[in-house]
Amino acid sequence: MAGLTLAAALAEQPVSVQIIDPQLPDGPERWPNSFDPRVSALTQASENMLRRLGAWPAMAAQRVAPFAHMDVWDGDGTGNIQFHAAEAGATHLGHIVENRVTTHALYERVLAASNVEVIATGLDKILENEQGGWRILLSDGRALEPTLLIGADGARSRVRDQLGFRCRTWSYGQSAIVTTVQTAQPHGDTARQVFLESGPLAFLPLREQSTSRGSCLSSIVWTLDDDQLEPVMALSEAEFCARLGQAFEQRLGPVLNTDRRFAFPLLQNHAVDYIQPGVALLGDAAHTIHPLAGQGINLGLLDAAVLAEEIQRALQYELPLDDFSILRRYQRRRKPHNLLLMSTMEGFKRLFGVDVPPLRVVRNLGMSFCNRHSLIKGQIMARAMGMEGDLPALAQPGLVADF
Repeated sequence: MAGLTLAAALAEQPVSVQIIDPQLPDGPERWPNSFDPRVSALTQASENMLRRLGAWPAMAAQRVAPFAHMDVWDGDGTGNIQFHAAEAGATHLGHIVENRVTTHALYERVLAASNVEVIATGLDKILENEQGGWRILLSDGRALEPTLLIGADGARSRVRDQLGFRCRTWSYGQSAIVTTVQTAQPHGDTARQVFLESGPLAFLPLREQSTSRGSCLSSIVWTLDDDQLEPVMALSEAEFCARLGQAFEQRLGPVLNTDRRFAFPLLQNHAVDYIQPGVALLGDAAHTIHPLAGQGINLGLLDAAVLAEEIQRALQYELPLDDFSILRRYQRRRKPHNLLLMSTMEGFKRLFGVDVPPLRVVRNLGMSFCNRHSLIKGQIMARAMGMEGDLPALAQPGLVADF
């Protein structure tokens, strides 16, 4: 999604954009009736970007689920904190959206751009050319020599790996189960997350259609230690529903049924540098984080918007697109922000992953204290909505971006 966002942000600009992707997104006519188990919690900043890029109408025509409330609690104690959009003067805190909905809407925008070419093939090799730039060999035998190479090819980035970008990587020894569930009670447009000793369990509200109300469907992300994963995945549907409802404290009544379950290992990865001469990484190619707050896609969209802004700066000042000062500005604007959020998520993970009575008391007191103080809650909500820090023009509220 980050790469498509960058291409959409550069649509109709005086640059030629080529997207290399062997797996082009399917359209809605080929989607199964069930929900995509891969969903994202899009912030207000991400919504602003997608609206300005013209992708939001197509997304809303499929299904997006706004949530106006968040309820977070400590499963091993009494700590609880609640957030309400009205406290921030907003109608919603964010949207839960299937990844395929966002991807296809951006893809449609890119296809409509006269300066963007989509090449449906894979990357074979990256070689240095005689001019010190890059020669890209594609799986279909073609070769490209771009002025600027963007690695937006996901957590297993071939661009990053072939060019030897150093990364700090570690495994949590945990995995996450994702699926769609139906509960006895409607979710009330509320995102809920309980911190268990094994990790967080999130129930993210879904809607059958963007305009529907009273939905009892949620997308869940359940973090488990690796030694717990196989037994839970092996449960029958009835057993899984019972175990899940118990872990969630029946906050929405019994879990009635679930869709197919998927699991993936949890890793954290962060490139030491996002840039090399003539190359920039963005999105999951540069950083992957614990899905604790569903922020991964939002970081990638911000990466794309900032890089687009810096490329436009190069055009404005008639600089080469691979001018290293432009790439350095991109890294300076994005790396500290990403690192701060990654560190914060790691801190939360460690704080709630230790079941020591004195620490549990401190956790619960801290959550209760924050819940009673509107100033602190306001700061947390601003961060959760993505409305703080060095925002690119595309993400800012109430402004018309020059894209």
